[in-house]
Amino acid sequence: MTDQTFEDAPAAVTPSPTDPLWVERTGTRTYRGFSARGATVEVGPASEGAVFTPGELLKIALAACAGMSSDTKFARVLGDDYETTIRVEDPKDMDDDRYPVLSETFEIDLSGLDEKTRAKTLLLAQRSIDRACTVGRTLKVGAEVPDAEFVPPRDRSEDS
Repeated sequence: MTDQTFEDAPAAVTPSPTDPLWVERTGTRTYRGFSARGATVEVGPASEGAVFTPGELLKIALAACAGMSSDTKFARVLGDDYETTIRVEDPKDMDDDRYPVLSETFEIDLSGLDEKTRAKTLLLAQRSIDRACTVGRTLKVGAEVPDAEFVPPRDRSEDS
């Protein structure tokens, strides 16, 4: 293993897309989310079945962001085909209707690493998450959420 394995270069940061994001109502309390790049996601209450709740999307966004931010650090040591599952399973505070804690748990096999390499890899992975995970950084400091605006529908012909 070379010293390059332990480089603490910043993780690659992808510029934030400026593509529009929106949701459209599909039924009672159900929506379909869209990106201008063609991605979609079904959103609604858990009682609707195969949909994500908004809270679940928040947790998935955090887990995916942590994974993407630490990917290079783990791949450098474990190889490009390493496997991991990242869970964010903290319970919702039903009285306050919010998630007071969002803990990321990486299920990742580091058994092939000696203790020094393992410790250094985990340190660099966490630094990458702290530096490059936009979702985690936003949640940690909070984000201003202004009141919603209510405007007439857009002319859909302008979107083409």
